[in-house]
Amino acid sequence: MLSKKTGVYFPKNIGSEVVIMEKTIKIGMFGAWRGNSYIRSIAHRDPDEIRLVAICDKQADKLARVEDVDNVEFFPDFDSFLEYGLKTGMNAVFLANYFHQHAEYAIRAMEAGMDVVSECTSAATLKGCVDLVRCVERTGRKYIIAENYPFSTKNLEMKRIADSGALGTFLYAEGEYNHSGPIEMLQELTPYKYHWRAWMPRTYYVTHAMGPLMYITNSMPKYVSARAAHSNLLEKIRDFRPNDDGIGRMFCEMDNGMIASFTGCTAMASRSRYRICGDIASIEWNGYGDTQGKVRLFYEDYTKPESVVECENYLEPDLDYWGEKAKEAINAGHGGGDFWIVQNMVDCFAHGKPVFFDVYKGVAMSATGILGWRSALNHGENFKIPDFSEEEERKLVENDDLTPFPDDQGEGATLPPSLMYGHYGEQ
Repeated sequence: MLSKKTGVYFPKNIGSEVVIMEKTIKIGMFGAWRGNSYIRSIAHRDPDEIRLVAICDKQADKLARVEDVDNVEFFPDFDSFLEYGLKTGMNAVFLANYFHQHAEYAIRAMEAGMDVVSECTSAATLKGCVDLVRCVERTGRKYIIAENYPFSTKNLEMKRIADSGALGTFLYAEGEYNHSGPIEMLQELTPYKYHWRAWMPRTYYVTHAMGPLMYITNSMPKYVSARAAHSNLLEKIRDFRPNDDGIGRMFCEMDNGMIASFTGCTAMASRSRYRICGDIASIEWNGYGDTQGKVRLFYEDYTKPESVVECENYLEPDLDYWGEKAKEAINAGHGGGDFWIVQNMVDCFAHGKPVFFDVYKGVAMSATGILGWRSALNHGENFKIPDFSEEEERKLVENDDLTPFPDDQGEGATLPPSLMYGHYGEQ
């Protein structure tokens, strides 16, 4: 059986070694709008290393917006996209389709013999998590969760400091991802009544807040408890967005003994921020004021090493530590994170190197958001997160397909999207 910890990959000194390519990655993009940043990133890579061969999106206007790509075929449906790939040697698929539908398409691609990178989440149900892991193990295909926030330059700087041992024992980690906006933007992002964004509980989109904490501290979640809070502001637009909670916050016990607190995708007057606290020092960054491009490293007087002059330092990210490619990454989307996701694909799919965000970490994050929402509906009840590397634990949830997401006809949802619909057992 594959281990959930197949190896830890850090992007230090990527490209500094002479490596013989095992294969050229011929990748297809499923989802032109959400995948557009990666389409641009792939277009700037060596085509003998990785190249885009096909793009699929059911919305013609999204395909029409794709620019600066050559020798790429466009498809309006996944069947024809996959059929073309099988005929032409496409060996990988990037899933940037609807948030709650990644697992089913990942399984189809892997069963067709293709490696998969999945954007944002691995699965929207516990059953989907189990089916996905079993498929990876059954087919032997490579799978990456494309969580890009851990690889922003500031989070890489936090990783560098944490790896140095400067913090001591990790005690507490905190992550907050905020994606709010004016009503006009929310309407554009929710093009029809049963679009996934209208029905997604606040805990589900967990990877951008949780992923950096896992990566920086090399940890996995074991238990989750959560709460959500209703927003009167969002209630005003619940005619097209029923998920009118402003925040879902989760509290986890991690497998390294640390505790972690983080949000899903919040919609409040705040900016994203991250913090790691040890028993010697703490590090953090946020998007406020003239320090927003720096990482704060703080010691108490009694924990400060003799070599350190000041207890509080604001550090610029050390790009040299991460090798020459860090200078290329700085201009990529999401603070450089998009560049490193493509580099992960090259290293994993072409060279066989393990990555940090493999299928086991992907489904662990998904399950945290899924069970976090059930916790919020049950006033913070504690839930154990299954170890998806163990078949015995997978069997316990292999038929658990509870979901807040309706189909295009408004049918099939089995969980409420927000607290406004009531806690379990309450009217």
